[in-house]
Amino acid sequence: MENQTIASPLSAVQQYAEQIRGNVARVIIGKLDVIDLLLVALLSDGHVLLEDVPGMGKTVLAKSLARSLGATFQRVQGTPDLLPTDIIGVSYYDQKQNEFVFRHGPLFAQILLVDEINRTTPRTQSALLEAMAERQVTVERDSKQLPRPFLVMATQNPVELEGTFPLPEAQLDRFLLKVQMGYPEEQEEQEILHRFKQAEPLDTLQPVVSAAEFAGLQKAIRSVQWQPEVERYLLKIVRATRQHDAIQLGVSPRGTLALYRACEAYAAIQGRDFVQPDDIKYLAPFVLTHRILTTNRNRMRGRKNHEIITEVVQGIEVPVETIASPSTAR
Repeated sequence: MENQTIASPLSAVQQYAEQIRGNVARVIIGKLDVIDLLLVALLSDGHVLLEDVPGMGKTVLAKSLARSLGATFQRVQGTPDLLPTDIIGVSYYDQKQNEFVFRHGPLFAQILLVDEINRTTPRTQSALLEAMAERQVTVERDSKQLPRPFLVMATQNPVELEGTFPLPEAQLDRFLLKVQMGYPEEQEEQEILHRFKQAEPLDTLQPVVSAAEFAGLQKAIRSVQWQPEVERYLLKIVRATRQHDAIQLGVSPRGTLALYRACEAYAAIQGRDFVQPDDIKYLAPFVLTHRILTTNRNRMRGRKNHEIITEVVQGIEVPVETIASPSTAR
């Protein structure tokens, strides 16, 4: 269903989203759905956990997105000996200035890629908590604001678990989305060979929107509207995770708000000024899967979190009334 009247700021969200999507697609073959999910995270002021095997193009994807936004980019390789100061930065004594000076770490980039985050120790993982939640870091009792937009893209290998430190629930809950890129189709993989045969397309990628303009888009999505029955549908899904037999720990209120914001951003990049039930059904597995803790019995049976979330969503009745834009329903 298409909306007939779209507010100007939201129209800009869709236009810029199309430009960013097309720009990133000059480097990344396929994966338009993944690009859209990254845009949802950026517009919602959230973060993304990419869980996939090495070689899927996660680093190239992050760099392409940063260049499309004209944003600063830094990459951190997760290792057991990585210290919090390696990410945040460190104060040192400058003899010329005769005072202590703070040297900013990679955390102060607008887009930060933390590769194999589960290889870092819990102490280093926790160094990201304040930054992800409050967009600031505290160094020697001094709070330092992080740049906007600010996106943490963290990756972890779901197969190789030796020498890893599983992310605690509090850390997982800070990620808006958990996404898997997956292998490309045969035709897409052949196109990858041809595209990267002669040159590196990332080298010529130019920004299509500034970071300052993108901050305005983040504010614009707050004007996306909700019908009461659609809101109740979202709440029923979240609350059902707290009562499901296979779930020991259900989705927190932070998870409810995360799904709410993600749906607004997704509706906006689709060119709508209202959320519809299909938005919630589509995004629920990406937003809620990593926010639940299943029972020991279900883990022993090998049931995956995304299977349980899918089961929860399918068990909730979708609003049958035709959902129209509030601007056209009057």
